[in-house]
Amino acid sequence: MEQFEVARLDAYFARIAATFAPTARPASFLITHLLPERPSFVRGIGTATDLRVVLPKPKSISPAARRVIEKTTQCDTLTRDMFEDTDTAVEYVESRAAGQDVVLCDVGGYFSPALDALCDRFSGRILGVVEDTENGHRRYADRDKLPCPVVSVARSPLKDPEDYLVGQSVVFSTEALMRTRGDILQGRHALVIGFGKLGSSIARLLHAKGVRVVVHDIDPVRRTQALSQGFDVARDRDAALNEAGVVLCATGSLSLRGEDFATLRNGAYVGTVTSSEDELDLAALPQVYERTPDGDHITRYKTTGHYFYLLNNGNAVNFLHGASVGPFIFLVQAEILAAIRMLTRGDLGHGMHEVAPADRATIAGIWLDYFNRH
Repeated sequence: MEQFEVARLDAYFARIAATFAPTARPASFLITHLLPERPSFVRGIGTATDLRVVLPKPKSISPAARRVIEKTTQCDTLTRDMFEDTDTAVEYVESRAAGQDVVLCDVGGYFSPALDALCDRFSGRILGVVEDTENGHRRYADRDKLPCPVVSVARSPLKDPEDYLVGQSVVFSTEALMRTRGDILQGRHALVIGFGKLGSSIARLLHAKGVRVVVHDIDPVRRTQALSQGFDVARDRDAALNEAGVVLCATGSLSLRGEDFATLRNGAYVGTVTSSEDELDLAALPQVYERTPDGDHITRYKTTGHYFYLLNNGNAVNFLHGASVGPFIFLVQAEILAAIRMLTRGDLGHGMHEVAPADRATIAGIWLDYFNRH
């Protein structure tokens, strides 16, 4: 980013942090995609809270951004395992914020497995969680009982522009990788698994490129939505996998099991919008497949009579090209700061919550002041 762009972004987050200043300044843990523009957001979190540690998502770390953050804030290595074991999770949070009021800023439900133990055994107090993604939203919402408030921005209308543009970046990166092998999208049927915000965006963008799109979703309501928008909906999932030349997985949970890969047609490309551990059961893929690199970020899986191509090792394909959605991401990041203030008030019950419409309108107004160029 140019220096003037960084200065404008810092000014924007300073104003957001001042507008949504918490009633008390809690400690915080921040899980985030550490992309090139992210330091300004991190500084905003550091203004509103006592930011104890940044935990970058492993597959989306800009080395330059990390160097900037590490000048002022501890950066630790994030794994699913560190919060799967409750003893390890409690010990880790104690090591960073013993005795403090803490807000956990999450991207993908990482804190969910240990949340009960953290609320019960941590020497301080967990004020709550702010969750950014649909996948994480479901991880918290599907629990029988939550031990603290969880404020989700995953379904906010301020996230709609981001979701649309993420879908666009997924299609761009998929085709860019295919072109390195001399292939293009046109002439191939595409199967989009999952017709939520991202999946529907991907389907529309593929259709706009003249690609025939088939949709599969386990939710019958979403299947009717896909039909109403002019897409074919798979009656038989295996048949759809066998016909598709491109398969894009956008469920945020398990899209393809180990046995599903044998159903893919020869030469199919498989890509995802999130991490391989969420979308693809690669560990269960039969060991008979020989894996060989086929250009940058493409792996050819081959066994007798069958082969397919996996993009970016099954991780979010758009992160190969920066996953940029422009300044619209700053709307959602501002809403995270508004959610932190909600948690510090102490008046939320245990369960799922959203930022108030009036606060979203305030955020949108501030954003327009800084990023509407006309």
